Amino acid sequence: MSVLHILLFLLLCAVALGWLARKFAIPYPIALVLGGGALGFIPGLPQLNFDPQFLLVLVLPPVLYQAALLTSWRDFKANSGSIGLLAFGLVIATTLAVGATAKWLMPEMPWAAAFALGAIVSPPDAVAATSILSRLNIPRRVVVVLEGESLVNDASGLVLYKFAVAAALTGVFSLWDASWQFVWVALGGCVIGWLLAHLFVRLHKVLGDPFIEVVLSLSVPYTAYIFAESLHVSGVLAVVVAGLVRARYSPEIVSAQMRILARSVWNIQVFLLNSLVFILIGLQLSEIVERPHVSAWTLVLYGGVISLVAIVVRFLWVYPTAYLPGWLSPSEHQKNTAPEGGQTFIISWCGMRGIVSLAAALALPVAVAGQNAFPYRDEIIVITFVVIAITLVVQGLSLPRLIHKLNLDSDDTGHQEEARARASMLAAAMKVLETDERRATVAPAYMARLQAEMSDTGPVHGDDVATTEAGRVLKGAALAAQRAALIAEWRANHISDEVLHHLEEELDYREARL
Repeated sequence: MSVLHILLFLLLCAVALGWLARKFAIPYPIALVLGGGALGFIPGLPQLNFDPQFLLVLVLPPVLYQAALLTSWRDFKANSGSIGLLAFGLVIATTLAVGATAKWLMPEMPWAAAFALGAIVSPPDAVAATSILSRLNIPRRVVVVLEGESLVNDASGLVLYKFAVAAALTGVFSLWDASWQFVWVALGGCVIGWLLAHLFVRLHKVLGDPFIEVVLSLSVPYTAYIFAESLHVSGVLAVVVAGLVRARYSPEIVSAQMRILARSVWNIQVFLLNSLVFILIGLQLSEIVERPHVSAWTLVLYGGVISLVAIVVRFLWVYPTAYLPGWLSPSEHQKNTAPEGGQTFIISWCGMRGIVSLAAALALPVAVAGQNAFPYRDEIIVITFVVIAITLVVQGLSLPRLIHKLNLDSDDTGHQEEARARASMLAAAMKVLETDERRATVAPAYMARLQAEMSDTGPVHGDDVATTEAGRVLKGAALAAQRAALIAEWRANHISDEVLHHLEEELDYREARL
């Protein structure tokens, strides 16, 4: 098949799996893992050859960058202690436990390869967590902790993964050197991400064209990742920090037109990249399961055992640490109280693996000097796919029923913040409409309609075109005042990023209609 035929085939597969996810009302990562696995066993489909390292670089930066852009820095900072315990401590514990289990199941597997498998399956996935949690009605702090963990733990997991791969390739490992390199790689990645984010913020301020700005935004994660990796520091942390920093400036430097375009472009890109990885691994599965020294059903059993170990380790880690001061309680008066049992259970149960684990498994070196391939590479890929399938399907689909059974309800903090922001935005708009000198040139009927529209920040029905240029200018000034009031509330930490993005989207479409 030509490259064009392959590309068309992948796009059609992505469309079919996306439609099935929507048809059966399931998160699309679950449809992708099940559909991608099934594709591999359809007779006659081509076996596609690709560079594993290129696939990791292609997929990982934009997926992590979008997740970072949508992360609330205020909530992330307030829950940084619990996020850090999960993103670093739990990743290390899971890597060790899974590595030891893999060595026990397959005694001939080198320790380095076993720990590489542990590092691959240790971090829960940001896209899977966001896709599944966004459908559920649970307390916001739980969502913040889970999404923050899945964002940062990719960095710690992939750093451990690189150490394990290097040890498998060279046969040399030093705990002291690895610990020092871990600190250096992490700090270096954060610095690179911070510097590049500010550079791109300055570039955004001078471009002034929404299409060019979108193209620039697509290049940010790749630039941060490749530049950091070329300096031998963490490309993942560089991407995450760049996304977090840029998100702090985007409400003020990005135009409404650019945001509308970027929102769609980024959603499509992340969906296509997820589809690409799962479809590619699906097409490889039929060939892979025939090569290992261990039978396919045995590998499925091993994957089930390793999934169980990862789940148990998470419970054993979360419950003791949940009673440390400030685990789930960002406010001062709650720092010495334990979290609710239902919240702790949900955090323990939410360990869905996804695209990051799969991309890392596929990126294992194909050949090692003196050997045909990375030790147990095929076995690691199959086991990783099984772990992803089990955690996504079993844990992901069981969450709604568990949340209902545990009587977990979302808090009303978001509604209170939104009401506060809307009141501030209304006051700012009315001040403009009452004091702007151009109001005298606007027809009274349109003025009354404009005041009614500003009082209701929901969708507008009917004709939305001002009869005069002065009316359009006046409405633009009122919308600008609303946006300034919204940003001021956000900067003062009175509202979360989630509320900001929701109201910002409404203003963007109002401005676009104008």
